This record gives sequence, structure tokens and C-alpha cells, in this order.
Amino acid sequence: MKASHVRKLIKPIDSAYSEMFSGRVYRVGKGAVSVRNHSGEAEQTVIGVHGFLENHCYFTQAYESPATELILLTCSNYHIPVNGVTPEAPDWGVPIKHLEGTIEYDACILNQALSNLPTTGNIRVHGHSRGGAVILEALSRRPELYEDVEVILEAPALPQGKLHALVTTLLEPVSHGMWPWLIRLINSAPSSAYGQTFFGKMNPRKKQLLSKLFSATIDHLTIVRNIENIMEWMARTDTSVYDEVRHGTFLIPAVDRILDRTAMLASARQSPTTMRIVETGAPSHFITLDSREWVPGFDTLPTAAQS
Repeated sequence: MKASHVRKLIKPIDSAYSEMFSGRVYRVGKGAVSVRNHSGEAEQTVIGVHGFLENHCYFTQAYESPATELILLTCSNYHIPVNGVTPEAPDWGVPIKHLEGTIEYDACILNQALSNLPTTGNIRVHGHSRGGAVILEALSRRPELYEDVEVILEAPALPQGKLHALVTTLLEPVSHGMWPWLIRLINSAPSSAYGQTFFGKMNPRKKQLLSKLFSATIDHLTIVRNIENIMEWMARTDTSVYDEVRHGTFLIPAVDRILDRTAMLASARQSPTTMRIVETGAPSHFITLDSREWVPGFDTLPTAAQS
């Protein structure tokens, strides 16, 4: 990448979205892990891994139960979307040797969180979109951590997957130097101009979370690196990674204009019988935001984890 492009791309992007958060936030390398306070005795632990240009608030309403210990990743070089909490350095943090802004880097954040934070034996790791790829990468690095873990891959970026043709068509003419300009253009356009096409039917929560997409990262370089790395990861990762998943569910939307649904299904079908494929009626890539009814209940947890 040209130095002049990098200079343009590393200009900071101001944080534009945060919510009140009650809990602790740990800085892990260039990312973070937030642990929500839970009022009841924790019966299950959910670790949420957000997608490209999203933030961890994607999962908060889907897992509101006071009996759920909710642990939320903030991927590298993303703004931490919390108010009123000062991030602290955990004593269990170890340096990450990968390039930040990549699936590989964020997989290391996930494995550190999974190794150190859950206090229950019922653990679910739920990733949306790019977050699905982060989980699979993390699992391929430390399969022993996932022996009794339930994995949910929601509208996921998968091995041998592809972006939707619409997205590819939009990205093809964009050079690195055009990104800051393009993002300013998108941010100044009313989201209704492109929202319906890519996001499907809107509801208040979707509108709230998706209207600030291009302010999620701390700079434009992370946006470019994320996109290039997602495409490269999907192309080079083999579906044999599924062999390490003991208990898993693919949630596939009825319509997806971000990732290629046909390629996603073809990849998912390469997985062993320990993984279920649920073709939801969700009208967009954002299944959990479309309706919480698609999020599996905890009765689906493997019996080994419940003992």
C-alpha cells in the first residue's frame, strides 16, 4: 500500500456510538473484552464476537437474562462502545503477535477471554458475520478450549465463502486512496439510501446500531484491512476446520446481501453431523437484530456441558 494512502487511512475516526454498561472492561492488545454484571447466579456464559463494522451491543438485547454471564469482544482497532467504565489491563493478558485488524489477531483475543473469564461450565460462543470467521480461526488454534463449548455461527464468513456480488461490485473500483472519501460520502448520505438494499427491513434496534457503522473503527485503515483479510481468509481456509467443532449451529438468513448465501450454505454443508444448519426466515444478514426468535435456547446445550 502506498505511504500516501496509509497516511490518509490512519486519520482517526471519532467514536459515534456507545451505550451504558455495567461491568468490567479489559484491554487485550489492540482490542477489549467486556464482562457484564449479572444480577442472578450465572447459569450459562455467552461470549459474543461482533461482525465487520459492528460493535458488541449487537448481542446485548439477545442475551438479557440475569442468569447469563455475558462476555463481549471488541475487535482490534475498534472503539469500545461503553459509557462510564474505564478499561483495565488484566493480569492474564499476553501479547499478540499478529497484525491488528485481522481475523487471526482477534482470534487470539477470543482465546484469551475464553481461557480466563467464564465462571460457568455452560459456555456458548456466538459470532456474527466476520465474528464467525474469528471463532473458527480461534478454534483451529486451540481446539482443546472448545471441547464442551457450543458454537453459534450467525450469517458467518466461512471457509470457501464469498462476499455478495453486490458488495464485490461496489468494492472493485475502490482504490485504497478512495476509502476516506467514500466513507465520508456514505456517512453524509441518509442510511435509507442504501439501508434497505443491504440491511433489509429496518426496526428500531437495527436503525440504532447500523446507522453508525462507519464510525466503529478507530481509523479507515482498519476498514480496508478487515475487508482484504476477510476475503483472503475465506479463500485460503479449508472447510476441514469444522472437524474441530463438537457442538455447533449455523444460522443462515433467508436473504443476505452482504455475504453470498449460496457459498455460505455450500461451506456449512461440508461440516460434520455435530453441527446443525438452521435456515432461518430472517430477511437480512442481521438475523439476531431481525428477531431474537432465531437465537437458539440454552436447552440445546450439549449434555456433557450440562453435567
